[in-house]
Amino acid sequence: MTDAKKWLLPDGVEEILPAEAYKLESLRRQLLDLYESWGYQLVITPLIEFLNSLLVGSSHDLDLHTFKITDQLSGQMMGIRADITPQVARIDAYRLNRESPVRLCYADNVLHTKPRGIMTSRVPIRIGAELYGHSGEACDIELICLMHETLSALEILDIHIVLGHVGIFRSLVLEANMDTDTEKSLFEAMQRKAYDEIDEVLGASLEDSNLRDMLKGLSKLSGDEKTLEDAITVFADAPESVKIELQELVAIVEGVKQRIPDIVLCFDLCELRGYEYHTGIVFAAYTPSYGRAVSKGGRYDHIGEVFGRARPASGFDSDLKVLAKLSAKTCQQRAGILAPDLNDVGLQDSINKLRRDGEIVIVNLTGTPLDEKSQSEMNCDRQLVLKEGVWEVDSL
Repeated sequence: MTDAKKWLLPDGVEEILPAEAYKLESLRRQLLDLYESWGYQLVITPLIEFLNSLLVGSSHDLDLHTFKITDQLSGQMMGIRADITPQVARIDAYRLNRESPVRLCYADNVLHTKPRGIMTSRVPIRIGAELYGHSGEACDIELICLMHETLSALEILDIHIVLGHVGIFRSLVLEANMDTDTEKSLFEAMQRKAYDEIDEVLGASLEDSNLRDMLKGLSKLSGDEKTLEDAITVFADAPESVKIELQELVAIVEGVKQRIPDIVLCFDLCELRGYEYHTGIVFAAYTPSYGRAVSKGGRYDHIGEVFGRARPASGFDSDLKVLAKLSAKTCQQRAGILAPDLNDVGLQDSINKLRRDGEIVIVNLTGTPLDEKSQSEMNCDRQLVLKEGVWEVDSL
């Protein structure tokens, strides 16, 4: 192995250099301050924990993305978190144990065994917000608005929000009394929008022509805001359970548009992302400059059940690294002040005062004047100089 190859990082794992790290940290602080202003409290979850606790109640997909190692102290299997949402749900259900609605947020690294998509990191920084203990539409309205505010605050442009509702599909399947294998086949065909396959599965398994037509219609309900009007027509004669789910979606849309009149909403009612744990509305944000969702979330009311409290829950999260790349915000680190390396009490007092006032002061440890290149590399545009016995800030 050559010396250069010794320092190669694994695929999907990257180092973050100062300029990018400064922007990431600036945006992280901005978003956490935003979430705090909405009442969301920061929690920090463990990077690693016992596997039977980390994956309890989670999806098979999360299991596949979780690194497993053996704990040298106990001999038990441990996992490095690949998602933070289940950990936050445990905090709400088991540690906080509050009766009132709880708003929590987080921003931290996770680790994936393989990338979630092309050119995505295996060590994303997940940042998100979760609201527990409220089952009404107001909860989902707040989170969709907060997700939109997240992207607007970072100056990510041309955002449109895509809404879906897994409860509609789930209610139709329940009304059709489908067996598990048929439901799985239909689910997979719906995800691919394989219309011929959908027709084949429904034709072979469902005699009720009304339900069959509704499921076929559901598979094609995607597009702009007119899609919601089409859905009302498609489900005009639907079972009451389906109408309730659709009415919930309509109420959420009305609430979001009332708060953000210029928001761009689209719909994909056969979007069944997270079907195994989502229980109601699902939502995601897209921008033309990125080929995947930049943020996504939804309702998952049963997530706390395995921790002893099945509290209503809804939330969203994003990869901060992706948000930083898409953000039009300029996060330029402030230029510093260069100070000589001298054993001088007055100089040290001046340096300490400048730092307390928020200035960046860098001591020149070389003992010789720096050239322009070195000054630029150290990002200094001023210097401390002694004038008539007093240390003053002067331009370089």
